[in-house]
Parts: sequence; structure tokens; C-alpha cells
Amino acid sequence: MKTFDLSTYLKKQQDLINSALDKWLPKPHGPSGPVVEAMRYSLMSGGKRVRPILLLAGAQAVGSDQKALLPGACALECIHTYSLIHDDLPAMDDDDLRRGRPTCHKVYGEAVAILAGDGLLTYAFELICKPELTQNISPRLLGEAIFLLARAAGVSGMVGGQTADILMEGRPVDAETLSFIHSHKTGALIQTSVEIGALLGRGNDEELYHLKRYGDFLGLAFQIKDDLLDVEGDREILGKPVGSDDRNLKATYPALFGLKETRRRAQELLKQALSELELFDDSAEPLRAIARYVVERDR
Repeated sequence: MKTFDLSTYLKKQQDLINSALDKWLPKPHGPSGPVVEAMRYSLMSGGKRVRPILLLAGAQAVGSDQKALLPGACALECIHTYSLIHDDLPAMDDDDLRRGRPTCHKVYGEAVAILAGDGLLTYAFELICKPELTQNISPRLLGEAIFLLARAAGVSGMVGGQTADILMEGRPVDAETLSFIHSHKTGALIQTSVEIGALLGRGNDEELYHLKRYGDFLGLAFQIKDDLLDVEGDREILGKPVGSDDRNLKATYPALFGLKETRRRAQELLKQALSELELFDDSAEPLRAIARYVVERDR
């Protein structure tokens, strides 16, 4: 089998997603222009596009046309970027840099940054169900995908995890609570990215089951690796400060288990994620390569 070139694949997918985002996101004009400008500033400032790429890779794994699912992929990136804007605010993590650039509130002020996050969250749902973009998708499947996306982004997912994370700052955290925070704050949207791709790609029940489990393991591994990078990462490579988790007394795997055990857990989750792809052929090779990348990345 020909070796899969992940770098080329990621660059191609990122270009595809960036082009679609730039095309579909509103352009600044009129009295509301500044908030749209702030939305575009944060959304188009780089980023790995992991979540939309996972959606497209999930669709590919079940043999579906990826380009038809671009609106859903872009919706995921809108939601992810909204969460970053809000995470960076003084009331949350109070960060000055994101992806090597000043954070949204540093450029546009806190009020506009809050509204830019709100704008991206709501635009995500406009985008995923825009009639002219999704007319070839079954209404039943589209409705289910919207439900999954809302659940992953809201109190049952990202918002719930973020709340627990904030409330546990500076307090002793057990393994069960830490797993809840990570699986909801970060894992839910990653898992749902793969699941929506497989769902809208018309995967069968067995495929959906294994891809959902793959996403579960991958999502937790992603956040554990983020925890490690906050301790061991390079500020210049990451494009943001390191050590903020420790300064803010955040609940993390290194803080609870130590670096050696945290690295072991990340590798174990990688093995579990890869095992869920055993029934798939080469069409799932992007998912396999992404799982390895998530655990081995330096940013």
C-alpha cells in the first residue's frame, strides 16, 4: 500500500475549507461591519481545521462525496472559533495571543469580541442548514446532524465542560471529574465531527458505531495532548503562551497524574482509536493518520 502523505492531505483539506469559509462568511458592511470584521479576523487567522477535516474524513471513510458536506464542516469551525474567542476573554483564560496574533478582544474590545463569538455560533447553524447549500442532503439526516451539533456545543457538551473547568479552578479534582471536563469541553465537538461526517455520508449502523467510538477516544487524546503541550510546548511553535493551565490552577492530566502517566494515557487512547478503524479499508487512512498526528503533534 502506498504510504499516506498526511501533510499533503491536510494542506489540501485546509485550503478547501479556508476557501469555503472565506466565500460563505459575510463581508463587513454597514453598521454591523465591525462585528463581522472581528468574526473574520478570528476565523481566518490560521488554525489546523481539525474538526472540519475530521468531518470530511468521516464521510470519506464510509465512501461519501466530501465536498457536498462542506457547509457542515465549515459550521464546525465557526463553533470552534467562537469557543476560542470566548475562552480568551478576561473573564475566562485572559489570553493575549491566539495562533500567534493578538486575541480578538485585544483588537476589537471585549464587547465586540463577545458578539463576534455569538455571531459565529449562530452563523454555524445558518450555514449547516442553508437551503441552497444543503438541498442534496436528506432532511431527516440533516435534522439529526443539527441535533448532534447543538448537543456537542451546548450544556451537554462544550459549554457544560467549560463550566465544570471554570468551577474547578484551584480545587482538588479526581479522575472522574477530570475525564468529564475533557470529554465535554474538547472531546464532544471532536467526536461529533466524525459522527456527523459518517451520518451525512450515509454510513451504516456498524460504521457509525465504530466511528463514534473512534471520535470518543480521539477527542480525549486531543485534550490530554493539549495539557502536555501547555507544560512542554514551545510558545513560538504554539503561537500562544504556555503554562497558563498551571498559573490558573486548571484541572489537567499532568497535574493529576504526572507527565509520564499522561503520555502513557495518550498512547493508550491512540491505540483504542485505531482499533475502532479495523473494519474500514484504505478510505479510513486519513482518520488513522490524524489520530497519530493528534498524539504526536507539537502545536
